[in-house]
Amino acid sequence: MTNSSPDDVDLGHHGDRDVAAGLVDLAVNVRAGAQPEWLAKRLAAALGDLAAYPRPDAARAAVAARHGRRPADVLLTAGAAEAFVLLARVLAPRRAVIVHPQFTEPEAALRAAGHPVERVLLRAEDGFRLDPALVPDAADLVVVGNPTNPTSVLHPAAAIAALVRPGRVLVVDEAFADTIPGEPQTLAGRADLDGLVVVRSLTKTWGLAGLRIGYLLAAPSLVERLADAQPLWAVSTPALVAAEECASAVAVQTADRYAEELIADRNYLLDRLSALPGVAIAGAPASSFVLVRVAGGGAVRAALRERGYAVRRGDTFPGLGPDWLRIAVRDRETTDGFVTALAEVIGS
Repeated sequence: MTNSSPDDVDLGHHGDRDVAAGLVDLAVNVRAGAQPEWLAKRLAAALGDLAAYPRPDAARAAVAARHGRRPADVLLTAGAAEAFVLLARVLAPRRAVIVHPQFTEPEAALRAAGHPVERVLLRAEDGFRLDPALVPDAADLVVVGNPTNPTSVLHPAAAIAALVRPGRVLVVDEAFADTIPGEPQTLAGRADLDGLVVVRSLTKTWGLAGLRIGYLLAAPSLVERLADAQPLWAVSTPALVAAEECASAVAVQTADRYAEELIADRNYLLDRLSALPGVAIAGAPASSFVLVRVAGGGAVRAALRERGYAVRRGDTFPGLGPDWLRIAVRDRETTDGFVTALAEVIGS
């Protein structure tokens, strides 16, 4: 546990800031490639409806049906990031705890709203696995990612659910849940867990980061409070179309196929990385990125940029440091080029 100052790391740094024109992007965890044709066509058609104000009912119902929830349990947001800002502005936690290393926006949003934040730091020696006993019983707001960015660790649903307490809001960031075939550890369908909030993103698997679409699932009373804090028409018509389409049975099947392909590409990357001396792979990667530790990580990252590759720096995640680098999983040709460049850097 640490009460570190928000100034000890740059909580506002995200992978897009590590990317520049001409670099192969291994820093951003958005799936590369075009959207499937059925999704691209529906998004294009939505551009003909921009004269009317957005109507979220159909998208809300589709998302609810996808998770076996009620429409009243669903709040559509401008990306998962908006959900974290709304939660920070609406809730009044006495003791907020963030389980790190993880996506920094929840902590940044809480601090911006004036809430002090405590950190529970998971350890590399433990494979960055969650131990529910590390979270103080007195915490009335807990935030944890699953699978976690940047460690790529998938925690058992039972371990996450063990964090539920009377009077506590438990926020689970499942932005990368659909990168796991079948989503076996998701809590999105658990309306029975009091205080549970599940935040989801549609920007990762579907390559829609620029569209800004996500949603959260929670008890209707909390959804209503969060909705009251949203601007009018916060989610655009094309984004609502994306939410509706990506909740369909076809989309779920497609996401599972992408996730199966991801396993093969990730295993290939892991095999190539494990053959390099001095490269330590963190935990048991399960998502669309891997976390590695390399001595002199800052210099390694700079040298990779000179060779045309951008990776995500790790020192802006609480609990990590400059020797940690996050690498997005890409196709095998890209992986071969990257690993060749990395071998040159660490061997020089």
